[in-house]
Amino acid sequence: MLTVLIRSLILVSVAVITVRLMGKRQVGQLQPFELVIAIMIADLAATPMESPDTPLWRGVAPMASLIVLHQLFSLLSLKSQRMRAFFSGRPTVVIRNGQIDYKALKKLCFNLNDLLEELRTGGVLTPTEVGTAIMETSGKLTVFPSGRYRPVSPNDLGVKTGYEGVPLTLVMDGKLEKTNLGLCGKGEAWLKEKLGEIGFEKYADVLLCYLDTDGVMSAYGFHGQPPLRQQVMAEDEVMW
Repeated sequence: MLTVLIRSLILVSVAVITVRLMGKRQVGQLQPFELVIAIMIADLAATPMESPDTPLWRGVAPMASLIVLHQLFSLLSLKSQRMRAFFSGRPTVVIRNGQIDYKALKKLCFNLNDLLEELRTGGVLTPTEVGTAIMETSGKLTVFPSGRYRPVSPNDLGVKTGYEGVPLTLVMDGKLEKTNLGLCGKGEAWLKEKLGEIGFEKYADVLLCYLDTDGVMSAYGFHGQPPLRQQVMAEDEVMW
């Protein structure tokens, strides 16, 4: 029993490492050849796990070979558009200005029920509201509403907006995020002072603290209270 447990832990660890080596993008949206490799990795890990008599290397070695093959395919895709199209296919426009392209749907083996479902998932009720809909190589439908149905933007109203970047997480689960603190050009003494001003004496009291690109710091405690916010930097001091 212990042998089976150890073998299982090793194989699962190798499978996870193998998938991680494929990159973050592949986990969320697999290209066709990546999907095939992922299925093969799962099968290779399952075989030695189910049969204790099968040596571990018979599962580990092929998984390593698949990673080498994946990296080769990825390199070819980066270097050649033709190879990229061969391995991943090309995006296909299925709706143009509210008009459904039935030939494109037929070529993709994508029926109308699936199309309408994807539109509803994207917040669109009818195809007439769509300016352009594109079937991506990952199988995801990207929908762009037509001009009269899209939300009004600040640009439409002539409103100028400031820079909006990714907030820096400074404290998470009561622990300091030193790398992010360095990105904002401040030190621990500054952070402790600002947290103290809004009622937090130590990092362990803070569930989450982040700094927006408008210079406002927000801090959450562990007891479900509303976040405490304070302007701690001028907008022209923002450097990330």
